[in-house]
Amino acid sequence: MHSLLKTTLLILLLTSTLLTQGCASSQGGGDTSSAIMNNLVIAEPLTVNFKSEIAIARLSEVINNAQISDEQRAQLFYDRGVLYDSVGLRSLARFDFTHALRLKPDLIDAYNFLGIHYTQLQEFSQAYEKFDSALELAPEHEYAYLNRGIALYYGERPELASLDFKAFHQKQQDDPYRLLWLYLTEYEVDPLAAKYSLKQRAELVDDRIWAKQVIYLYLGEISQGQFVKNLTKNVRSNKELTERLCEAYFYLGKYNQTLGYQGSAANFFKLALGTNVYEFVEHRYAKLELDLMRIQKANNTQP
Repeated sequence: MHSLLKTTLLILLLTSTLLTQGCASSQGGGDTSSAIMNNLVIAEPLTVNFKSEIAIARLSEVINNAQISDEQRAQLFYDRGVLYDSVGLRSLARFDFTHALRLKPDLIDAYNFLGIHYTQLQEFSQAYEKFDSALELAPEHEYAYLNRGIALYYGERPELASLDFKAFHQKQQDDPYRLLWLYLTEYEVDPLAAKYSLKQRAELVDDRIWAKQVIYLYLGEISQGQFVKNLTKNVRSNKELTERLCEAYFYLGKYNQTLGYQGSAANFFKLALGTNVYEFVEHRYAKLELDLMRIQKANNTQP
């Protein structure tokens, strides 16, 4: 109930922000505040799966009581860390990943997870170090390229980030999410060239994949109102809808940032957070986006 109330309040805040902007047809593809708000979609936030809670309890019992090797214990710490991460208990997850690496220093995925967490904490040097360690051990670990690219992107090193995203995109060129992160990074370097490249690369993405709608939005081929109106198409469950909204509202937040609508962007990031889809990249970095926006605002108000 508390999560639903929080989400409702965020909608009201978003309405207020959009109403102060009036018509956005000159920059936002013909959107108006009413067109977006009349179609805004809300789903029930995901709740913690009781199976995850049981699994955490069982792993804890084995870790504390079983007579096992250090390598086995390291794997159990890692497994419990993944479960902690999946339910939003980031600090406990970091503790377990760190402990796993002390017992087994070549546990590649633990480096990858720690790099993600350090990125979220804006400790970028440590994040780069962890991803570098993962790639030294496994040069073909494609998600280490994604995650290091994200760290470089938020660490304001877009040229280097684009190299990692290109490597990640090359592994599966029809994946819209790989394409979107590459676009976001290239946009920081050259917006016009980034949009041209997005259009060319998007030809490989199947039109039936819902995330192709994000690409159409970024290319200016559909409006924000049309994008929001289409969010429920072919959705078969509340879980599927909640996961889609987590992604959609994050990318709407990034889109509004490019238009200079910081208030709307912030509220879309809050709506993404309100889905509780902790494992999604978009949920992880919606919080970081808000943190960075608060820092920027504070810096701008300093005398």
